[in-house]
Amino acid sequence: MNLLILSRKASLYSTMRLVEAGRLRGHSVRVIDHLMCNIAIAKNKPQIGYRNTILENVHAVVPRIGASVTFYGAAVIRQFEMMNVFTATGSEALLRSRDKLRSLQLLSMSGLGLPKTVFSNYPRGIEDLIPYVGDVPLVIKLLEGTQGLGVVLTESKNAAESVIDAFNQLRARIIVQEFIKEASGCDIRAFIVDGVVVGAMRRKARKGEFRSNLHRGGIAEVIKLSSEEEATALKAAEVMGLGIAGVDMLQSKRGPLIMEVNASPGLEGIENATKIDIAGKIIDYIERNTNV
Repeated sequence: MNLLILSRKASLYSTMRLVEAGRLRGHSVRVIDHLMCNIAIAKNKPQIGYRNTILENVHAVVPRIGASVTFYGAAVIRQFEMMNVFTATGSEALLRSRDKLRSLQLLSMSGLGLPKTVFSNYPRGIEDLIPYVGDVPLVIKLLEGTQGLGVVLTESKNAAESVIDAFNQLRARIIVQEFIKEASGCDIRAFIVDGVVVGAMRRKARKGEFRSNLHRGGIAEVIKLSSEEEATALKAAEVMGLGIAGVDMLQSKRGPLIMEVNASPGLEGIENATKIDIAGKIIDYIERNTNV
């Protein structure tokens, strides 16, 4: 099988592991930078050029698309789809999951648990939002933030007012969520491949921090999901249409609450915590969906 990994850097852990896992199974694996792809559009002949060469005889693609380049990354994936190449993450699923507001709307309509959330078009102040999410402390998030960036915990109304005013001045759209105190600075990531939870970990925030992201210094440990947590994670990935997903949840008094469904979840944290060959399971998933 000729497999392409769409990634900005071949040296990234997730990219290297996918290359390793693919080659161990006897496949030809190549890493290409999706931002350097040219999308050629002609009648009944979609093509993709890369470094002055037309990409041909490609059997499958694993997109590793960063949030900052979602638009062009999705366009490249869509072109491969038009060329009848199997893509481990579909273009529409990527766009759906990257739109935080849309994803929360879809998840809520599927009956899945979420922190109480409100979105407003540049709200005048916190008093406009409190009736929907409850009193402080509150979590204020940039609508376009990733890896814990643009996420602020406000302990008082004055602090919330200041944060909202600052974001409004920057013309940055935000969502405001209730703070789940009983989560105690921890969240759960369930890693899903082809409708199966292949690994799960609990991430705990470092001292003095409420964000548990590993990029923010969080610590990961393996965890066994409850049946409710597993069912919630699987349903969330299904709603987003993702064959590969990292579903982030909080443990609360009212059951698992979904924070985010990640379309390009990193492999380093989950593989180190669980000691499971997640990259190999992704290659297995691709093998099951290609006729090579």
